[in-house]
Amino acid sequence: MSTNNSTIVGGGLVGSLLACYLAKRGHQVDVYESRPDMRKAGYIGGRSINLALSVRGWTALEKIGLKGEIEKISIPMYGRMIHSVSGEKNFQQYGKEDEAIYSVSRGELNKRLVELADSYENVTFHFNELCEKVNFQDTSIDFFNFDRKEKHQVKADKIFGTDGAFSRVRSAFMALPRFNYSQNYIEHGYKELHIPANAQGEHQLEKNALHIWPRGSFMMIALPNIDGSFTCTMFVPFEGEDAFDDLATEKNVVDFFEKYFPDAIPLMPNYIEDFFRNPTSGLVTVRCNQWYQNNVCLLGDASHAIVPFFGQGMNAGFEDVRILDELMDAQNEQWSKVFPQFNMLRKPDTDAIAQMALDNFIEMRDLVADEHFLNKKRVEKLIMADESNQYLSLYSGVSFSNERYSEVYKKGLKQNELLEELVLIDDVDLKIKSEEIKKKIRQKINGG
Repeated sequence: MSTNNSTIVGGGLVGSLLACYLAKRGHQVDVYESRPDMRKAGYIGGRSINLALSVRGWTALEKIGLKGEIEKISIPMYGRMIHSVSGEKNFQQYGKEDEAIYSVSRGELNKRLVELADSYENVTFHFNELCEKVNFQDTSIDFFNFDRKEKHQVKADKIFGTDGAFSRVRSAFMALPRFNYSQNYIEHGYKELHIPANAQGEHQLEKNALHIWPRGSFMMIALPNIDGSFTCTMFVPFEGEDAFDDLATEKNVVDFFEKYFPDAIPLMPNYIEDFFRNPTSGLVTVRCNQWYQNNVCLLGDASHAIVPFFGQGMNAGFEDVRILDELMDAQNEQWSKVFPQFNMLRKPDTDAIAQMALDNFIEMRDLVADEHFLNKKRVEKLIMADESNQYLSLYSGVSFSNERYSEVYKKGLKQNELLEELVLIDDVDLKIKSEEIKKKIRQKINGG
């Protein structure tokens, strides 16, 4: 069993939560972060997508006793509010009446987790520290300190790379033999916009919903903040028709919004300034086959970055931390067993959620306004209402359970086949409780 000195590279969401978990186990934890201390410098906005906390994330927070603290800065969203071009609104409930995903500001959540981790006596944060090199043989890291303008080396018993999609720890893995790595950008980019609170400090739109303006090949979404505002994100192709490369002038942007988002314009007095001030960023999926080498391990986006369209990037990263902690218990912190089992368990699940996130983009930008899709959802809701069917939708399996992503994905493929068959049945709403239909559900979903 190794000694309990752990170095975490990356003080973001996953890194700061991991610090809490390791500190509670009695580890001496040092967290190195390349950015300044956000509690003093503030969180840099303009590139952030508001986060959607769901059951997996809450489970990890609750296990470490942090759920109550984070609930204070979260807003429940019970469904999607779909905005048509003509201004009509249609609410689509996510799950059961009391089931919700929770909107939380990335910056506020990160600051709160850093504060909580830093409150442990055995956790020390080091800011403005850039990871330059990782040595797997002696478990050491070369850092460059921006304040002192000098290099220094840190040795540890274990190193955890939680430094995001463009991880510098992972870059060291890429020099290893038989290490497979891929990054795939989609053709869309994103830009953050803003809907302020009204004069009374209240939300201008329904507070407890995730708002979507689906427009076929692109869309805009809005998530509520606790100050009465909404963080909006436009997802638009970089090139082609109705793309970012066409939105080069103020007139182009005004024409684009008047054509596709006319009901949003009165809510967004500074949308033109926001559009040209905030950067246009890409959306990447990262996959790699081996997350550990000796006593160095990758977690979160460093090993499995995904696009944000299922709201599961952070939830999957938090789940990494919880699963790792459970394996530490099961293997009595024998890292030669913990790391391989962690890799073996999580790799299929993170591959599955990566694919489901890509699939959900198509659903959000296009299918939520499609009649055939809505018919399938209506039938699915009728099936779920009958508890004897023991049916959990793919969305509910991802967002409202801790079932393995890979199992949810397999079931989801079968569920889609089932729904495609059922919507073709005449008067299916009246026949949904018949033994014939119930038998079809059992055979397709449960194999019985």
